[in-house]
Amino acid sequence: MGAFFKKAFSLDRLVGMAMLASLLVVSFLDPYPVEFLREKSFDVYQQLKPRPLPKPEDRLVVIIDIDERSLQEIGQMPWPRKTMAQMVANLHNYGVGVTAFDIVFAEPDRMNPSGVVESLVGINDDVRDEILKLESNDEIFGKIVSQANVVLGQAGYWDQLPNKAGKPFKKSIAVRKLTKGTPDPTEFLHNVPTLIRNLAVLEKGAKGVGMFSLEPSLDGIIRAVPLVTKHDDDLYPTLSIEAIRVGFQVSTLMTEVDPIGIKAIGVAPKSKVKPRGLKVPTNERGLVRPWFSYHDKSLYVSAADVLKGRADQSKIAGKIAFIGTSAVGLFDIRSTPLDPLIPGVEVHAQMVENAIAIDREMGAVVAANLFLSHPLWTKGVELSLVAIGGLLMIVVAPMLGATRSLVVFLVLAGGAIGGSWYLFTQERVLLDATFAVISTFLLYSTLTYMNFTREEAAKRQTRDAFSKYLSPDMVNVVAENPDQLRLGGQKRDMTLLFCDVRGFTTISEQFDAEGLTKLINKLLTPLTNVILARKGTVDKYMGDCIMAFWNAPLDDAQHARNGCLSALKMLEEMDPLNDRLEQEAKEEGRKHIPLKVGLGLNSGECVVGNMGSDQRFDYSVLGDTVNLASRLEGQSKNYGVRVVIGDSTHSQVDDLACIELDLIKVKGKTEAVRIFALLGDDELAKTSEFQAFKTKVNDVLAKYRSQDWDGAKQANDEARAMHGPFNIDGVFFDLYDERIEHGRANPPGPDWDGVFTATTK
Repeated sequence: MGAFFKKAFSLDRLVGMAMLASLLVVSFLDPYPVEFLREKSFDVYQQLKPRPLPKPEDRLVVIIDIDERSLQEIGQMPWPRKTMAQMVANLHNYGVGVTAFDIVFAEPDRMNPSGVVESLVGINDDVRDEILKLESNDEIFGKIVSQANVVLGQAGYWDQLPNKAGKPFKKSIAVRKLTKGTPDPTEFLHNVPTLIRNLAVLEKGAKGVGMFSLEPSLDGIIRAVPLVTKHDDDLYPTLSIEAIRVGFQVSTLMTEVDPIGIKAIGVAPKSKVKPRGLKVPTNERGLVRPWFSYHDKSLYVSAADVLKGRADQSKIAGKIAFIGTSAVGLFDIRSTPLDPLIPGVEVHAQMVENAIAIDREMGAVVAANLFLSHPLWTKGVELSLVAIGGLLMIVVAPMLGATRSLVVFLVLAGGAIGGSWYLFTQERVLLDATFAVISTFLLYSTLTYMNFTREEAAKRQTRDAFSKYLSPDMVNVVAENPDQLRLGGQKRDMTLLFCDVRGFTTISEQFDAEGLTKLINKLLTPLTNVILARKGTVDKYMGDCIMAFWNAPLDDAQHARNGCLSALKMLEEMDPLNDRLEQEAKEEGRKHIPLKVGLGLNSGECVVGNMGSDQRFDYSVLGDTVNLASRLEGQSKNYGVRVVIGDSTHSQVDDLACIELDLIKVKGKTEAVRIFALLGDDELAKTSEFQAFKTKVNDVLAKYRSQDWDGAKQANDEARAMHGPFNIDGVFFDLYDERIEHGRANPPGPDWDGVFTATTK
């Protein structure tokens, strides 16, 4: 008992426990260095896997950029409101869905009549009165705004300023409390002391108003965007979500709140939009984390091109257009985890692409919800990772030694980072594994340093002991793939191939046992290489026969195609092989009989896995699909073709050069199957000669099955004359000549289904 306590409470373990307690406190308090490290690790995730860009035709947003060229062509900012009105009107004519301004129009236009008369010196009262009668630029802009789907921007200011604009004209956010006793959502939001709003003449006609202020982290990088902001106990939506609301033509955004904080901002689009409700989850403070993509120049259309009427309408029509600036002198340049310099307006555009997308199958805009999340439960998981990693190090480091403890650490670190990466890539959930890995490594390093000598001795003892009992290779197999040591199988959709040498008995008479073995190896080697090169698996060799399959154990979505192309390539390999064998026969003074192979392929559901006994088993495949593939190989000789494929295989390779052979009941089957001959690849299939031949063969079958014996005979003769360039023997046409004559002499009757019953395999 004393020895147990001595080991359990040794100096190194006590030091480790003290370190672990300190690390847990640091993780819980989350000081800025820990937060900075976490955010930088999340930045790396986005850099490794940025958000994929939508296809150009699936884009829902466009940025109307007041760029350097626009400033050169139109003039310096601020532009007259008449210019802005013209831009909105032009966008409307282009068919834009929503126009959203990443700009606030807080002051009257300098070129309004009142401003003009004040700047003029020496004008008389009559001229002054006439000028003042003119409509102001702000009023002109306001009328255009009221006639279009316009969302104006507004900004928060960090200091208290006099309120010149008064209360907003309209509110677009409602509140839904999910449980009784839930506090008002404003209690969870940071208050903006001053709201920089638009002129009343503009705001009253706008369809919506959104906040475009972006709050970077302490290092200046935009990582999170508030969907809702508080000012004077009122809620204001962000520009992007307000633009989506106006685009969906709904009146109200719904802020969902529970006792913990903000849960989501809901948009309820019309029933034609699927899903019916778009709901964007937020953190408790109403923030979302966009999954950023790299700066995309294709999003941008120059404002000058819009004003001059030379923009590409396809980039604008039906989309949400954000009007902003990339001009350096206008100071709206931001940083994201992916781009050190990016126009701030693109953040709003990327927000929309995170929220919604086009589903071409549904033909509608749907909720994408690609935002990243760092939910509250991840904090508990992060603390658990620190605790579990630390405790394991404290337990195993003194026991296993430096090297094995390093393996444990690497497994823990790999598991933590792998799990974090999985959550990011599959669920878009951010889980910080960095601090846990660093904490575990600090504990590992400290304990290793304190116990270096003892650990090295323990390592040697462990290696010496276990090397007497287990094979290292077997240990690795069991540890890495324990499921492979059990019997069992799984159902998979697969393609089976059987390949057999025709007339092999006659060929084998030319060789003794050793020579026959060499011949078989010369045949099987190139054919096997073809199968393996196209993702196939060789199941077994049965003398001169090969059985192979595709889509197991590795997934192969193109298994039918790869199987068919392998069959064609195997036929190509036979000519050079026969040339070599003929040369060898001449040198050895014996007769050369060319090797010819027949192949059968079929696709369908099979059972694949480890088959056999508890003591010995093979990885193989079973099922009716397998049996039919074997029967089809046997029919290749009867129909005078090299490759016969089943209907299920043909349906997946209809671009290859195939012709229908028959509707047949193979031996052992009660149901008829449609079989085809594979004659070549997709290049052959495109030729006019093949298309004509295929059409004529189809004509033969159609007339044969309709009992038009004379027409079938004529069509068969014509097809026979056309078959020369293709890999098909006259046996096929002889077969149908025989059947036609038999049908003419013995009419099958009106109920005949055209099915031929095979009597041989």
